[in-house]
Amino acid sequence: MAYDEGLAELMRNDLVDVAGISEKRMFGGLCFMLNGNMLCGVHKGGGMARIGKELETKALEMNGIDPLSFTGRKMGGMVDVTEDAIADDETREKIIALAIEFVGSLPPK
Repeated sequence: MAYDEGLAELMRNDLVDVAGISEKRMFGGLCFMLNGNMLCGVHKGGGMARIGKELETKALEMNGIDPLSFTGRKMGGMVDVTEDAIADDETREKIIALAIEFVGSLPPK
């Protein structure tokens, strides 16, 4: 498996009561979708969250959160989340809340 199932389970548990959540395997990891839009997920070495460009500065102030760059190019509005940050309940809950705030404003797919 290309991602840590324990980290996925932590995110899954945080999202259990959020309506419109589904899971999709992609990019060698597991993504959680909100109404068909990518929300957050786990990959080898950590995870990611889609928080939008307006919330990016707020997210990057947290420990263990960096700009996402799978290919060496920064992906605006997306952040990389270290394994330690996902494992930390407070950080994980904050980053998921930012992702829900942004992705929840998008039209369903």
